[in-house]
Amino acid sequence: MAKTPFHDPDITRPQDAYRILVDNSNQPFEHVWMENRDDGQKVHPLIKRKLSALDFFHKDCWDVEPIKPPSIDCTPFKIVEDLKDLKELAYKLKAVQEFAVDLEHNSYRSFQGLTCLMQISTRTEDFVIDTLKLRIYVGPFLRELFKDPTKSKVMHGADGDVRWLQRDFGIYICNLFDTGQASRVLKLERNSLGYLLHHYCGVIADKQYQIADWRLRPLPDEMLRYAREDTHYLLYIYDLMKKELFGLSKDCQNYDNPLLKVYELSYGVCLQLYEKELWTENSFLNIHGLKRAGFNALQLAVASGLHGWRDVVARTEDESTGYVMPNKTLLEIAKHLPITISGLKSLIKSEQPYVEWNYVNIVNIILNSGQNAYAFEALAQELERRRLTAGNEEIKLEQTETHMAQKHANDPGSTRTRCNDQENTNQVRENSLVSYTSVEAEDVSELSSNFERCFQPNNQNKIRTILENSGTQWLVATEATFDFEQVKFEDDAERMRPPHQCD
Repeated sequence: MAKTPFHDPDITRPQDAYRILVDNSNQPFEHVWMENRDDGQKVHPLIKRKLSALDFFHKDCWDVEPIKPPSIDCTPFKIVEDLKDLKELAYKLKAVQEFAVDLEHNSYRSFQGLTCLMQISTRTEDFVIDTLKLRIYVGPFLRELFKDPTKSKVMHGADGDVRWLQRDFGIYICNLFDTGQASRVLKLERNSLGYLLHHYCGVIADKQYQIADWRLRPLPDEMLRYAREDTHYLLYIYDLMKKELFGLSKDCQNYDNPLLKVYELSYGVCLQLYEKELWTENSFLNIHGLKRAGFNALQLAVASGLHGWRDVVARTEDESTGYVMPNKTLLEIAKHLPITISGLKSLIKSEQPYVEWNYVNIVNIILNSGQNAYAFEALAQELERRRLTAGNEEIKLEQTETHMAQKHANDPGSTRTRCNDQENTNQVRENSLVSYTSVEAEDVSELSSNFERCFQPNNQNKIRTILENSGTQWLVATEATFDFEQVKFEDDAERMRPPHQCD
């Protein structure tokens, strides 16, 4: 089979094929399926039932011998894609004490992401659930089973999966053993599931499917096999890891018991709650690469305007912001400030449908953003100051390393010189790292507060205006104002046009 693409543009969107409805509004996600506490507040089932990691640790049978699974080819397998099969699966899960779970997800063609598959394995059977087709039924039939604290749920690297289960199905997990957390406690060479499959089971997984487009239907046999492998061996790995952890735990008290540590970490994973991405006036500061782009006030204003437009379109059309307009494209447009349709087209190097459908609107945003550019002056100065600080530290580090290399070349036998130089280099590197981190991992709230102070109370906020427009307005080209090949300028817009940006 040819290499599976990350994105297949010919796939009918599941939102359209299965009429999947989502709430992409710029409001916090509501966890309606959490449990109500006595005071009316919604809480995780673990909190409502006052369960701790110790409850699952004490119930665990540590001395059980690992149960090796039959080969994947000899194991009964069912693709669950209708209600009858889902009911049958739920009935079977009620009879087991543990089951392994994994999800396949797509985040490129929807705003919040879609769970495309759910894989479940018991000791004797494998199941793959089509969660696109059965989306509205998965929660009602499986929710209580995942919440049942007497059943162990085994997952690997479950941080994302836990939140996706909450978002798409209202499922909250009690009693989780995360083999990813166990691999860290055991200090294994690597923590990936692929490594665990090879280390414990001698299985080499074809990881090209890890980033495949799991919206594809019907799924080819190779992708189904990959999906099954993610859970087929997981209960056996769970057995082996528990045995290792138990061996390390014999002489430990509860507070430093390695097995208990895994349950505590897994408990923490369960308590994570899904949060919807919310747009604010300062969200554009999180665009990767923006802080080091060296943008002036006008360029920042355009980046902010495009970011707001992109968010509206993505929410309205249920597309990812990266599909509507990739960050690289957004920064390129903000950098070059094209003011004609032809100039904008010259910057688009790949197929980007929403950009192509909205050439006029994008040029309009560039021109209108100029009217608010002065409000970004202080922010531009602050970003430039921090960018230069980081750059100076990098130069200092390069100079120190070059100097040390030259000294070693001239005096290769001086051990003391090498040690002293290494200490000096390490100090410079440490200082550089601190400075570099302070810029790259900058607390956005600090920059945001500086940005907000730039706005006078009576100024019209262009970004807020963008969000107040309905998404459909952005999808209609307004040729009455702008000609596709020759944009007409008002006098003010003409004066604001940078001379070097003329086409």
